[in-house]
Order: sequence, then structure tokens, then C-alpha cells
Amino acid sequence: MKRLALIAAAIMALTAPAMSQNAGEIARVQAGSSCAGCNLFQADLAYRDLPNVNLSGSRLRQANLSLSTMNGANFSRADLSVADLFGGRFTGASFAHTNLQNANLVGAYFGSADFSGADLTGAILSGAEMERVRGLTQAQLDTACGDQETRLPAGLRIPVC
Repeated sequence: MKRLALIAAAIMALTAPAMSQNAGEIARVQAGSSCAGCNLFQADLAYRDLPNVNLSGSRLRQANLSLSTMNGANFSRADLSVADLFGGRFTGASFAHTNLQNANLVGAYFGSADFSGADLTGAILSGAEMERVRGLTQAQLDTACGDQETRLPAGLRIPVC
């Protein structure tokens, strides 16, 4: 039994750094640098102006992007699950094939952003401005929720939260 406990502890110790955030990578992004494929778990990027930043393939799970301006940002294939994008501006950003499960997109502006293949399961889009987004489908919206203030492309609708 002790041997099993030691093995379990060793495995947890080896995997812990891979799961925790990388403070150096977070600081680089906060300063305006791109960081594709970075571990930005729980990063605080709130209120930042980060135009055209490339965060493709990055882990932004539980990150705070509220009230940030990230026009032209590349979030393709990133993990933004449980992230807070409240009130942010993401004009022309790419969320192609991005995991946005259970994310808060309340009141965010997504003018001409790309949502092709994005996973919106459990995402809250109340008050989000999405009229000009590209790649958004009814199937994606059926897994999310919003309200009467959510602005969508013509012909699309969203379940009420």
C-alpha cells in the first residue's frame, strides 16, 4: 500500500507543473507579447489592450479577459473554458476551433470574429454583440444560452439562460 501511495505521489508531482500556470508566460502576454501554445491558466488579462496578440493553442482555462480589448487576436484552438470575457472587445479575433465551454461572454463585442468550429457548450452569451461574426452555426448556439439582448447573425437564435 505504501508503494502505491508513493507512486501516486510521484505521478502527481511530475504532472503538477504541467497543469499550473506559467508566470513568466503570463507576464509576457500582459506586456503585449504573443505567446502561442503557452500555459496561461487563470491568467489575469482584464482591462488590457492587446491588439493582434497570438495566443493560438494556449491554455487560458479560467483566465480573466474581462473588459479587455483584444481586436485581431488569435485564439484559434485555445482552451478558454470557464474563462471570463465579460465586456471585452474582440473585433476580428479568431476563435476557430476554440474551447469556450462554460465561458462568460456576457456583454462582449465580437465584430467580424471567426467562430468556426468553436465549442460554446454551456457558454453564456447574454448581451453579446455577434451580428457580424463568421462561422457561427445554430448547432453551436443550441449548446449555449443568452437573452433578448444577444445580437446574432440573421436567422440564428439562442436558448434563454
